Amino acid sequence: MALVRSMLSAKKILGRSLTAAAATSKRAASAEQPKGFLAVYVGESQKKRYVVPISYLSQPSFQALLSKSEEEFGFNHPMGGLTIPCPEDTFINVTSRLQ
Repeated sequence: MALVRSMLSAKKILGRSLTAAAATSKRAASAEQPKGFLAVYVGESQKKRYVVPISYLSQPSFQALLSKSEEEFGFNHPMGGLTIPCPEDTFINVTSRLQ
């Protein structure tokens, strides 16, 4: 009987730790790119990752950056995500006016 209790206890502990690990993994993934946001890579030679709200996609100034990206890369982005080939300070200047 004691063996059964210890097995049930171990099963509960294991179940809790697996659930906690899954929750931690899910939080880590959402911390990288929250819902409603888009990751973009910005820069000319060194690319830096930024996470911006998807609402920026409808802004004319941000669309101009996207057009530049389309001209240079089409649909083949070397970083695996959306790459915007402009100086980082230009990107910051444009996005700071959108906030």
